[in-house]
Amino acid sequence: MTLAAISSSAAQPTSSTKPVSIVLVHGAFVDASGWKAVYDILTHDGYEVLIVQNPTVTLEGDVAATRRVIATATKPVLLVGHSYGGAVITEAGADPKVRSLVYISALAPDVGESVFELATRPSPEGGPPLLPPSDGFILVDPAKFPSAFAPDADPSLARFMAAAQVPWGLGAVQTKLTTAAWKDKPVSWMLTTEDHMVPPSIQRFMAARAKANLVEIKSSHAVMLSHPREVAAFVEKAAAGVK
Repeated sequence: MTLAAISSSAAQPTSSTKPVSIVLVHGAFVDASGWKAVYDILTHDGYEVLIVQNPTVTLEGDVAATRRVIATATKPVLLVGHSYGGAVITEAGADPKVRSLVYISALAPDVGESVFELATRPSPEGGPPLLPPSDGFILVDPAKFPSAFAPDADPSLARFMAAAQVPWGLGAVQTKLTTAAWKDKPVSWMLTTEDHMVPPSIQRFMAARAKANLVEIKSSHAVMLSHPREVAAFVEKAAAGVK
């Protein structure tokens, strides 16, 4: 079969027909390609879906990258953040085009609080296997990455992700937030109960603080890889409530 034949036989997305634009924000150690399966479902279902590619060097830089993408949206925005991306949407979500926030196994700091403070908050599950900072950046121990980040994803993909990690800058980890959009806008939260990167107990604390509509799923941290249909359905349900 030729490449052209494969392309023509694939399901084709419909045009953007929904009244909401969805902006997807990735987290630390990875890039935006992890959203592909969710992106494919959402676009096929008629949504305008925009992707943020965060440098993950500084929080300020990631918020700026997200705001630039929000500015291109043609409709009111549902802003979705995974992992550290939750901190980014917490700050960037103050943009008036953003109507609602979705946190996926995420971090949602308060004003004056950093990701570091949440990530090191005591929990019965313990913390992620991070290596000590080097030259101002943090990585997950590559040997432990697959079992900590994506144990229910394809093993070869998890191993590749471990080798292809994007260093996480201390300027992103340690910066305190100046805005917490979850205080003023509707929040939906997908809590991953098998998460070894952002402990479920800490997610539950943050979701309660944000008065979020909470749904739990038996999944690792990489829920968009292992359960893309469930993630897409959760995002679409939140989008249906955007006014």
